[in-house]
Amino acid sequence: MAFYFFIINFLVFMPLPISSSSHNDSLGLIPVKFLDLIQENELFDWMVGIRRKIHQNPKLSFKEIETSELIRAELEKMSIFYKYPVAKTGVVGFIGTGSPPFVAIRVNMDELESVEWEHKSRHDAHVAMLLGAAKLLQKHRHELKGTVLLVFQQAEEGGGGAKKILDTGILDNVGAIFGIHVSPSLPIGSVACKSGPILAAVGFFEAKISGKGGHAAIPQYTIDPILAASNVIVSLQHLVSREANPLESEVVTVSKFQGGSAFNVIPDSVTIGGSFRAFSKESFLQLKHRIEEVITTQASVNRCNATVLFDSEKEAFNPVTVNDQNLHKHFLKVATQVVGERNIHEMPLLLGSEDFSWYQEVIPGYLFFVGMKDEKKSVDELAQSHNFTVNEDVLPYGAALHASLAVTYLLENQHNSPKQSSHDEL
Repeated sequence: MAFYFFIINFLVFMPLPISSSSHNDSLGLIPVKFLDLIQENELFDWMVGIRRKIHQNPKLSFKEIETSELIRAELEKMSIFYKYPVAKTGVVGFIGTGSPPFVAIRVNMDELESVEWEHKSRHDAHVAMLLGAAKLLQKHRHELKGTVLLVFQQAEEGGGGAKKILDTGILDNVGAIFGIHVSPSLPIGSVACKSGPILAAVGFFEAKISGKGGHAAIPQYTIDPILAASNVIVSLQHLVSREANPLESEVVTVSKFQGGSAFNVIPDSVTIGGSFRAFSKESFLQLKHRIEEVITTQASVNRCNATVLFDSEKEAFNPVTVNDQNLHKHFLKVATQVVGERNIHEMPLLLGSEDFSWYQEVIPGYLFFVGMKDEKKSVDELAQSHNFTVNEDVLPYGAALHASLAVTYLLENQHNSPKQSSHDEL
């Protein structure tokens, strides 16, 4: 059930003049002013408090009930319209005129199940940043030249949350969407970005290899699925080492092997599973085809049968994350004003994935990384330690970048927007 909330609220401080007789001067001032405002002690402490509340109670995909409650409570305090639930537990806020152009800012709010400690300290920062940006934007809402959608997305860590939000149609009129991810390897006050592909497509597979169980002392009367599965795993590695173009990055990883429960009994079946990744749709589909072919034929060679399943409701595949070229130019202009040109780094290709790529399938999109490296700690300690935590000094940079990207996009595209009716939600 959706509902919308509005309370008349007075501005705490005088709004920054977003529109001006000098359009270029106005564009140049917005990012600098936003960063100055969000670094004020009161706003900074508020963002820190938000992050820590979420950090203390992280939630898995589609279970972000309390997280969404916190987000909605803060949006209500800021008198921001929002829609909830969106695709089960998602929240989408609206700031501005309710008319085109429309631009979206998206963050994820769920946590990773298998290594919860690694991600539970990152997505909470993303939410705090977007709420900080919402404060800035709402205080200047009367001067916005269009509408900003604040997308608090559920189920990024498996579950296809982005695609489910798209399926609701709530982003149908959006002209661009921006996403952020904090990085422990980049210095605080810096960003990493790249036009074109930046993250790989990822798919998941699970195979059940069935044979005939029996006692380990008489293997001649069994059909050993463990031996078959072992040959399958070795053969799968040849897909990258001997079939893939060595100039193109691909990965096949078997990370699950379940079979047997006793030292002296050969089981009836074994289950294996894993993931595969590539930077092009063609390579991705070829890998998928060959994974199924290798598993079934190798199992047959070992007198076993195999069934292969790809993806699931819990582990949905993601396309390649491809940053829009025009939005890359836009980001560079804004980031130069916020962090300075020397603090903008080129993003190396990573074989990780993000379901932000689903938005980019239908909307021009741009995902960037903002640094939070604490110079007192090594990169390895930050990335892999159970003591991993956010350098909270990163929060103002993320909030200022969010708000600045949205405002400047609206200013630059108000005359190019197609004629559309006002957003129904407003």
